[in-house]
Amino acid sequence: MVAAALGLAAVVATVAWVSAGRDRPSRATLALGQELYAMHCASCHGADLEGQPDWKLPLPSGRLPAPPHDASGHSWHHPDSLLHRIVKEGTAAVVGGGYETDMPGFGDQLDDAQIDAILSYIKSTWPRRERDHQRALSRAENR
Repeated sequence: MVAAALGLAAVVATVAWVSAGRDRPSRATLALGQELYAMHCASCHGADLEGQPDWKLPLPSGRLPAPPHDASGHSWHHPDSLLHRIVKEGTAAVVGGGYETDMPGFGDQLDDAQIDAILSYIKSTWPRRERDHQRALSRAENR
């Protein structure tokens, strides 16, 4: 029942998101993204997008801690397509070369619209300067 409700919410949010334009996601999309972030991302990246402590320093395993997704992190340095691929496929699949990470891919749990909703929520928390920079990267990549 919950899965069906989330699925319906994703469809409604996606329609609202597309009609509102990619740069201005609807309130429904942001609410869905925030809910999905809490369910799938917050356990590692923090409820307030703060990431894990000392996220730039390798753990004893050699892997890096989960970075923040607020403006103090580096998510806003990447275009939408890369952020989407990382969430869908996992960092190791995107980086390649035997890179090891604790970041799994969520493509088997989240569809593209749900991933986009999560990213829209994350981006909505950034200050204007970071949003504008990231938007410019995404647009330049699509030319």
